[in-house]
Amino acid sequence: MKPLKNWKLNQQHQNFVELEVDNKHLFRIYVLDDSLFRVLVKKEGQLALNRTWSIAPDQDVPWVGRLREDLSGFALPKYKLEAQENSLSIATDSLKVIVHQPLCLEWQYPDHEGNWTTFAADRSTTAYQLNPHGDGIAHYQRRFPADDYYGLGEKSGDLNRKGKRYEMRNLDAMGYNAASTDPLYKHIPFTITHRDQISFGLFYDNLSNTVLDLGNELDNYHAPYRRYQAEAGDLDYYLFFGPKVLDVTKQFVRLTGKTILPPKWSLGYSGSTMHYTDAPDAQNQLMKFIELCEKHDIPCDSFQLSSGYTSIGNKRYVFNWNYEKVPTPLDLSKAFHQAGLKLAANIKPCLLQDHPRYDEVREQGLFIQDSEADQPERSVFWDDEGSHLDFTNPATVKWWQTNVKQQLMAYGIDSTWNDNNEYEIWDGEARCHGFGQPIPIKLIRPVMPLLMMRASMEAQQEYHPNIRPYLISRSGCAGMQRYVQTWSGDNRTNWQTLRYNTRMGIGMSLSGLYNVGHDVGGFSGNKPEPELFVRWIQNGVMHPRFTIHSWNDDHTVNEPWMYPEVLPAIRQAIGLRYRLMPYFYTLLWQAASEDEPMLRPTFLDHEHDLNTFEETDDFLLGKDLLVASVVEPEQRERCVYLPENETGWYDFYSGTWFNGGQTITTDAPLEKLPLFVRAGAIIPMSSREKYVDIQLDNERQLHLFPTLGIGEQTGHLFDDDGETNQWQQNQAIWLNWTIKTDSDSIRIDLTKRGDYRPAWKSVEVILPENEHRKLYINGQQQHQWMLS
Repeated sequence: MKPLKNWKLNQQHQNFVELEVDNKHLFRIYVLDDSLFRVLVKKEGQLALNRTWSIAPDQDVPWVGRLREDLSGFALPKYKLEAQENSLSIATDSLKVIVHQPLCLEWQYPDHEGNWTTFAADRSTTAYQLNPHGDGIAHYQRRFPADDYYGLGEKSGDLNRKGKRYEMRNLDAMGYNAASTDPLYKHIPFTITHRDQISFGLFYDNLSNTVLDLGNELDNYHAPYRRYQAEAGDLDYYLFFGPKVLDVTKQFVRLTGKTILPPKWSLGYSGSTMHYTDAPDAQNQLMKFIELCEKHDIPCDSFQLSSGYTSIGNKRYVFNWNYEKVPTPLDLSKAFHQAGLKLAANIKPCLLQDHPRYDEVREQGLFIQDSEADQPERSVFWDDEGSHLDFTNPATVKWWQTNVKQQLMAYGIDSTWNDNNEYEIWDGEARCHGFGQPIPIKLIRPVMPLLMMRASMEAQQEYHPNIRPYLISRSGCAGMQRYVQTWSGDNRTNWQTLRYNTRMGIGMSLSGLYNVGHDVGGFSGNKPEPELFVRWIQNGVMHPRFTIHSWNDDHTVNEPWMYPEVLPAIRQAIGLRYRLMPYFYTLLWQAASEDEPMLRPTFLDHEHDLNTFEETDDFLLGKDLLVASVVEPEQRERCVYLPENETGWYDFYSGTWFNGGQTITTDAPLEKLPLFVRAGAIIPMSSREKYVDIQLDNERQLHLFPTLGIGEQTGHLFDDDGETNQWQQNQAIWLNWTIKTDSDSIRIDLTKRGDYRPAWKSVEVILPENEHRKLYINGQQQHQWMLS
């Protein structure tokens, strides 16, 4: 690596300033928005990769990728350039960068008094490095003692990444240690830096293998620093000022693309296990699942077919039905649909070398090619070797989509589960089609799962043009929220995983992946003991994705009814999930439409309370519901810190009010998940504890937790048909409320808009048991309000 040192102003463009560095490199600083700048380095005036698939500020990127120098979708405000003898500054009203000599950047924001204040800076000693004789880039920033770091997508350990080193190199990390294993499945080199009530985001748009050091590394010759290093590709980063953590997260989503809105049924319980589809009588096993759900009164909306349905012997062959295991797939899907359950099928992007269709695909040139021979690249995959499909080849996309429609949708499959898509191809020079411009895999490896899920999504849309698609993907990169729901991969069964998976999910949520969850009960290892299983389900029902999935080492199956002695507690937890469906669905719509995270660390809405930045097992579901999961064995009481706020908190069950800014101890018997509600909030709920059916969901309750004194609060509920995009044509209902309280009364003003008419024709307002003030709805003393 060679440092970049001396620069001179090369040109001032309407939207960027360009420097020439060391007489051969171009260094551009783009002004994209008032508080969003971008730095792009062109090594010897050239880009290693002239396209990106992650940046989508206004609409999805073209299949071939978005040109790196495309500025569409950004506000592109005017900026002020001032040059001094050994520095220059570029500023908007909200953000300034000062370029110092030798090359290093200093970032400033205007404080409350209008004074420019430094919040970030490059290391003054060799901030930028390029490999002059090959690949590789590095960027060093100053690290300040008060800095805390969040983000990085799916990572193990604590939510605060301070003092750790992480790697982005997508791996199939089955059975990982949720407290320490790294790397994992996803590639999101995005950090949120928080210090002294200010925050900024930093996203490196580079898809090669990456290391981010956030304080693990020390060097006596330099002041404390943080390091970003990539093995190939371009140095291209976006820096945006908050000032709050929530502002940074929402800006990152707007930069990389909005969250897809899946159908309502995707929020229901989804059953899954490798055991059923691996069994020689897989279809019978699957049919029994329907019967067992009914027998044990467990609501369920979908089942995920693991890859055993494609097997020949012990191996897996995508788009191949094993008709000995599943003799009549259409009958299978029909039975599930009649029971109110959808089916998602596991698909993989690699064909083993003995796949019945391998030669067909090879002859069409649909695989990623070996770097040194005119043949497909081969990598280890599922205890054999196989070749990975090249989704930068339009012919591959067409082949894939044809098979999704013919081999899955035509058999009644409702959804695709895009799995094992880490693309562990270690020949970095393996050749990808690149839509006609060949690209080595080392530059775009995480793009392959992104394009795979997009291909699957568009196939589903073509087959069911009026239905919102629902997809799942394990691997991917920034921007995957545009297509799929995701989860934390093949976790291991133990209490430690339960604790740290929650932090992993919140880390993903802070990184723009709002629709997330975990394999409840643990995927690998021996079966969970009854207490752990109950606590895991109680935690799982409070995540957007709720799936019990397993491939237990002891050949058992994680199922809700696996322990009769705790089945009532499990049924109660799943029932609570279904009663909260209106709340979940409103949060899902807010995630898709308003870029609001569903899972939230407690500090996200309470930055003023420094106690909320302590590592904790608590989290918020939306802004209003505080979840205090029990993550330790034999714990029957739970200490909970209630964030400081103006209104206080209610116990969800008893209606007892507590002041914020204090730690309380609450009962946590095995059958109870401690929950608290922000005072002033309404939690919309249903009385239905069955699979999602908009015609049978005919009651709506607004559980109101009013402020004790004088106050005013607002909120809303969203509902629609649950499966089409007609809500975009006003075929939805938005029920908005304003709540005003004083010592004698609670007054709710309800208004609605939208043309959709739900099965529920009224709303019932339910108050805490010890609340005795008079309730008025739209001026009338009543507890029920009819939709007009």
